[in-house]
Amino acid sequence: MRNLGANGMAVADQNACGNPLNLDSKFALRFALAAIAVAAAGLLLWQAQARRGIPDGLIQANGRIEGDSVIIACKTAGRIAELAVREGDSVQPNQLLVRIDDGIARARLAQAQADVEAARARADAAHAALTLLQRSIPHAIAASEAGVASGEIDLAQAEAARAQDARDLGRAQKLEADKFVGPQFVERAELALKTHQEARNAALAGLERARQALNDARLGPQRVRVSEAELAAARGALATADAKRAEAQSALDDLTLASPTAGIVTSRFANSGEVITAGAPIFELVDLDRLYLKLFVPEKEIGKVRRGLAAQIYSDAFPDQPFAATVRYIGARAEFTPKEVQTPDERVKLMYEVRLYLDQNPGHKLTPGLPADAMIRWKGDAAWTKPRW
Repeated sequence: MRNLGANGMAVADQNACGNPLNLDSKFALRFALAAIAVAAAGLLLWQAQARRGIPDGLIQANGRIEGDSVIIACKTAGRIAELAVREGDSVQPNQLLVRIDDGIARARLAQAQADVEAARARADAAHAALTLLQRSIPHAIAASEAGVASGEIDLAQAEAARAQDARDLGRAQKLEADKFVGPQFVERAELALKTHQEARNAALAGLERARQALNDARLGPQRVRVSEAELAAARGALATADAKRAEAQSALDDLTLASPTAGIVTSRFANSGEVITAGAPIFELVDLDRLYLKLFVPEKEIGKVRRGLAAQIYSDAFPDQPFAATVRYIGARAEFTPKEVQTPDERVKLMYEVRLYLDQNPGHKLTPGLPADAMIRWKGDAAWTKPRW
């Protein structure tokens, strides 16, 4: 409702509207909104001018230096006896990193070595027996053949003597019947026949033994094959024992962990004296000669990027020294809001991961974790320039 003032003009009833803003407050709000709009327009204009300063043929991006990491772990469980390096240490190939307690492994190696020596002795004995057998077989056959020949002669002589005694006995018996000789003469003839009969039987038995010996000697080649099989088995046992010794040696060697490459120790996961499980990580190494800048390129720019393109990397630590690099990896899928992107306006776009591998890292100046900017040249005639944000 309206009331008339002293001058007769209508005056607004403030109680009816509940304390509305006065004119000064409205003016201040409008001024603040206008100032924000001007600032935003200035920021966009500055960004546009900055981006227009990048020559055509270059793509600008940023990210962090990373590297091919190597996890140092032990194949078997054990207690850490020594840690030879710490985080941040530079290491060279084959440099000692970790030593695991090796008492049990050394005992197993000694037992395996003893088994090898025993197996080698058995193999040597089998080889000597085979050699002796191979040399003795011809002599055994020759001796047996001579024994058979001698037995045959002895038998023939005994047969002849027995036949002669049989004839003598017949004549003695006829003479006795005619009363020319006495019974003693016949008895002597019978005794001679009996003696030569026994000699004949002995000669026959000797000949049979000689023939059996010859047959046995002729089995020599079969005995050689059996001996060769025994030697092969002994050598197989030696090979098995030697393999177990090599396995024990390898298990002992695995307890001394050396660096597989030159690099820097970036992480340590265990302490000296701790008991670790098989495969548990102990150190993480990064090869400083195989570093790359992991960055993200917007979806609208990714079509210009190809593997093999040249690039230059700039770091805050060395702002005036560009590091030559090459595009080696381009992600197959887009990522949304990657954490590595540094600028707010890029964090709301679809991005593709790209890795720029350093051609060289002189003096190992660049290390993993450093933020860096990069320029990728997708046109061969584009002039290099520093990144501009």
